Amino acid sequence: MQWDPIQEKLEILAEAARYDVSCSSSGSKRANKSNGLGNSTGVGICHSYTEDGRCVSLLKILLTNHCIYDCAYCISRRSNDIPRAGFTVDEVVSLTINFYRRNYIEGLFLSSGIFKDADLTMERLVRVAKRLRTAERFNGYIHLKTIPGCSEELTHEAALYADRLSVNIELPTETSLKTLAPEKSHVDIMKPMAFVSENIRALASDKKIIKSTPNFAPAGQSTQMVVGASPENDLQVMSIADSLYKNYQLKRVYYSGYVPISNDNRLPVLGTPVPVIRENRLYQADWLTRFYQFSVKELVDPKNPNLDLDIDPKLSWALRNLDQFPVDVNTAPYEMILRVPGIGLNSAKKIVAARNFQKLGWEHLRKIGVAFNRAKHFVICQSSAMPKEVDARKLRAHILTQSKFGTSFSSQTSLFQ
Repeated sequence: MQWDPIQEKLEILAEAARYDVSCSSSGSKRANKSNGLGNSTGVGICHSYTEDGRCVSLLKILLTNHCIYDCAYCISRRSNDIPRAGFTVDEVVSLTINFYRRNYIEGLFLSSGIFKDADLTMERLVRVAKRLRTAERFNGYIHLKTIPGCSEELTHEAALYADRLSVNIELPTETSLKTLAPEKSHVDIMKPMAFVSENIRALASDKKIIKSTPNFAPAGQSTQMVVGASPENDLQVMSIADSLYKNYQLKRVYYSGYVPISNDNRLPVLGTPVPVIRENRLYQADWLTRFYQFSVKELVDPKNPNLDLDIDPKLSWALRNLDQFPVDVNTAPYEMILRVPGIGLNSAKKIVAARNFQKLGWEHLRKIGVAFNRAKHFVICQSSAMPKEVDARKLRAHILTQSKFGTSFSSQTSLFQ
């Protein structure tokens, strides 16, 4: 078989890119004009799911895995003995267009190790995006990694061509960053994040008045935190994420469970990766704070600094606050219905709308789409008996047993009854 250098580079640099999980559905509205190629409207990335449930994909690669930094948790650190490779700008552009024409991808996620310095690396990333947009008239999704320490001019230019930018915060605290990545600083990481946030707000205001104002990172920005490589608990991790959402209007904070890659004594023991369930619980808690009106301190606190791995954060909160249950679905405010385990955003809205026309019973909750076997322990409705006092430990054990062995969907037995 003839040796293909591009294929070899692709295998190396796609493998290196898989450790960056800061990918999401785009949320961009870059329309296809003048018979260009591609269209990012409604398109997502990274085998992720869009809001309408579609699974989408992109070409996710590093420009190079050569790096001047020696971050202990990173597979591409300079001291790691791995095959090294690097694409040219033309090669990335050609791969993207060819893969797109073959319907393999719907966009590009491009990151890079830092070679020589931050500005040179960022300049190459920007050249890829610019070439795709101008020379190839590519209107598909582009997500670029912002390189900490690069100039504001390069960050600004990147935002004009990319749909989304992301700069990884890496580790939750400055102390851990100095321990595991002493050549990096939170100042360099936060500076481009602040710059992008300020310009998104400013240009959004301008666009209301001047329609020709150019798009500037129309899908916003995201970041990633490595969880488990350093000793921070979930309270610390979630507090940092909450601050990023509020201060920098990030679209998403991604949590990447540390995968052991070396025997460095600063890191967890090789062969003991962070449980995937911890990532899942962090994402669930993140969703609750963003869309369900929970605060971080309601889900974790100094006495309980880590999320319960056995049950989801919403159920955990409910069991710690049984005095607020059961909730009457026919009279309770929307904000309280949102807090019922087993009732999602859409179901809560349907309940509030439907009860304007009739009193709701168990059969109505099923039709609305409530996770009935979970919610029945925390609500009363038209057909409910009078509630009685419930022991949190017994209810927890009962729900865990239901989850393990399964129960009949038609069952209406609630420990509140």
